Amino acid sequence: MKIAVRLALTALLGALGVLGFAPFGLFPLTILMLAGLVDCWRTAATPRAAALSGFAFGLGYFLTGVSWVFVSMHDFGGMSAPLATVATLLFCALLALFSALAGYLFLRLRSGVWWRDALLAAASWTFSEWLRGWLFTGFPWLAAGYAQTPPSPLAGFAPLLGVYGVSFLSMWIAALLALAWTKRDRLLPAAATALGLLTLGFGLARIEWTQAQEREISVSLLQGNIEQSLKWKPELLQQSLAVYLKLARENPAQLIVLPETALPTTYDQLPREYLRQLMGAAATEKGDVLLGIVTRDERRYYNSAVGISAANENLQRYSKSHLVPFGEFTPPAFAWTLSLLSIPMSDFSRGGIQQPPLALAGEQIMPNICYEDVFGEEIIRALPQATLLINLSNTAWFGDSWAQPQHLQIAQMRALETGRVMLRATNTGMTAVVNPRGEIEQTLPPFTSGALKAKVRGHSGLTPYARWGNAGVLLLVALGAGLAWSARRRQQ
Repeated sequence: MKIAVRLALTALLGALGVLGFAPFGLFPLTILMLAGLVDCWRTAATPRAAALSGFAFGLGYFLTGVSWVFVSMHDFGGMSAPLATVATLLFCALLALFSALAGYLFLRLRSGVWWRDALLAAASWTFSEWLRGWLFTGFPWLAAGYAQTPPSPLAGFAPLLGVYGVSFLSMWIAALLALAWTKRDRLLPAAATALGLLTLGFGLARIEWTQAQEREISVSLLQGNIEQSLKWKPELLQQSLAVYLKLARENPAQLIVLPETALPTTYDQLPREYLRQLMGAAATEKGDVLLGIVTRDERRYYNSAVGISAANENLQRYSKSHLVPFGEFTPPAFAWTLSLLSIPMSDFSRGGIQQPPLALAGEQIMPNICYEDVFGEEIIRALPQATLLINLSNTAWFGDSWAQPQHLQIAQMRALETGRVMLRATNTGMTAVVNPRGEIEQTLPPFTSGALKAKVRGHSGLTPYARWGNAGVLLLVALGAGLAWSARRRQQ
């Protein structure tokens, strides 16, 4: 019974840690809950017990933070409620295995030297997050670093080390708190280290890592608010066409952006007259259009962003490269799941890994579609050529949930890492403009139909993270693990 209570309390720590993320933004709370996790690891009897604590924390963390996957499977995917509940639980349990790994590694390699163990905790946690970010195509959602977007001082480290680097620093501070609070002689050096990191982050946030161009362009980000359950009904196609054409005509700009699969048809089936009318809306500002729509090539379908420019007669297209398992493609071994879900357009082909930016409105624009912007090291492939980043999303799949504000917070981190403006055009929310400092400048209310008009500047240059990717944080992980390993060897 004592073990069950301990694990339940550890799961509660994980659940409370989610309050550090959007929409709540209580970023110090995530660090405090991580400190509680480290204390659970510290007092565990065996590495296996520490792994169990990590699993309990992760289960509470993900069941609270990403339970919106139930909405996509049940409300819009047609899966029965009991089966969707089991699938959500299994999915979150799979994610929790990574935090279990972090707990196991911490106690297995622990040296007993408190400051080394603090670095080891940061290394173990960050390694598990990095692994979660690419294994089985990756799911880095709710990496701890995302909770530290502005106004957190740790956001200043994002242009240097990326989100995993901010995770490392978050867990380092948390471990310092956990390992020092019971020992008076440790309190001063631990507090000084934590305060030093926060002060340094505050100073780094004042650095302009990239250069804004002199020329400013007007943009109009359209949010149609088409209900997902109705969107793909053929008889309602004209309604979607009319909604977006009306928004474009009423909100002209040098760049008009329509979100992911805004028009529920394929590009080749879109009436040419409609395209002329859409371009006519942009022509009043001598502008261009970026359109989220399905494209096809022979028998293959792509989730694409198509650039339509009066100055460039050639079709410019970006096709989504990082597809969503079970939503946009089905792994061969899981073809049987298709009978449990009814998701339209769920068999896409993958676009090229290295695709050039699109020349629109005088800028070099790099689109990313839906949750592609969760993968920071993939976004920086387009740099330094790209001057503007634009995310096209349709998160209507997740209903009125925390998915929308969490996704916007992810866009804040990508803007920080790249030193670029990140524009977001979404079907139901959250359509927004994020500046290179990771601050949300403008946003549309979710679940409303409208257009977000803004003036933005492209940026040139490279942040350290854009230049080196995750190499810096992986070096920190190796350093933390190496110090612990060397200390253990000397003790043996």
